[in-house]
Amino acid sequence: MNNILFIDIETVPLHESWALLSEKEKQLYAKKTKYLRKDSEPPEAFYERAGIWAEFGKIICISVARFVWNKGQRQLKVISFYGDDEEKILQDFRRLLDNRHINSKYLLCAHNGKEFDFPFIARRMIIHQIQLPKKLDLFGKKPWEVPHLDTLELWKFGDYKHFTSLQLLTHILNIPSPKQDIDGSEVAMVYYQEQNLQRIVTYCENDTMLLRRLSSNFLMSLY
Repeated sequence: MNNILFIDIETVPLHESWALLSEKEKQLYAKKTKYLRKDSEPPEAFYERAGIWAEFGKIICISVARFVWNKGQRQLKVISFYGDDEEKILQDFRRLLDNRHINSKYLLCAHNGKEFDFPFIARRMIIHQIQLPKKLDLFGKKPWEVPHLDTLELWKFGDYKHFTSLQLLTHILNIPSPKQDIDGSEVAMVYYQEQNLQRIVTYCENDTMLLRRLSSNFLMSLY
């Protein structure tokens, strides 16, 4: 557990509303979501989900929880990179990984991280022309060389059709959860309409602490 960085990200659509997209962006978004929308559903009605794709969304917060030693005692420390400047968020996160946690012993852990958090971060870094940190550069690596731990993958037990949210999984396993006043579906509204970024940061940090408890539960069961 001392060598695991527990990570969660929060994302929103690149633009507050459909009307702010260029005509080219509207065409590309319509094509991207064509097979996900119902036959009668126009792409503009589907735009609230744009934040789940790196091509049409952006990161507004990355929270990292990790154990540190303070005066001989192990403590969980949470740090967040957040704001309106996505490039700065990504640069600060890259420096954390490459300067302080570049050693191969460190693992990145997220819930559904292999399908969402890790590739989303990497794609947004490529878009901003930021050099990928070694922990996210998977080119040429064998599966057992990838330094990623995914609690959803552990829960699937090989069943790739199955999805269980972090909140549901911790509930059924009786893992205490910090009280949350928002959920993932409300992040874009809180960011753009309420302009209350601190609420989102608190939500993101709470998820990293919940992830730590879930990971501990899994590792004790497996080992």
